[in-house]
Amino acid sequence: MSLSKMTVLIKDLPDEQASVAMGRAIAAGLQPPFTLYLTGELGAGKTTLSRGIIQALGHNGAVKSPTYTLVEPYELPGIEVFHFDLYRVADPEELEFMGIRDYFNNNSLCLVEWPDRGFGMLPEADLHLDLSYKGLQRQIKIEAKSAAGQRILDNLK
Repeated sequence: MSLSKMTVLIKDLPDEQASVAMGRAIAAGLQPPFTLYLTGELGAGKTTLSRGIIQALGHNGAVKSPTYTLVEPYELPGIEVFHFDLYRVADPEELEFMGIRDYFNNNSLCLVEWPDRGFGMLPEADLHLDLSYKGLQRQIKIEAKSAAGQRILDNLK
């Protein structure tokens, strides 16, 4: 599928429950290998959305922000989920030292918050989720970047 046919979906997220529900809806069609980029200002809901995705994939516990650890792994039946938060990365070269490329494999689903901090070290996203403030609510812009991402986007419409 050519990138010119890729589409964008914009939805309002009135509260935390709507963000979690959107994460669950996105998770419904995810299959590894898959890379999700999550962008937006601090507090825009990237981790909340990630929680919806990770819990919908079968994780029963808490989903915490990996701000200090850089990555939180979740081993789920038949899939490895890696949740990255690159906010504290000062130089993309730091990711090379942590073996970043090893996380992106054929059995992994990688959710990457602040992907711009890893520029040049990360694979392209299949789906880009951009969260923004809309008054007291949030808004999500979902952009397909691959055929796999487009299938997820089509399922959300």
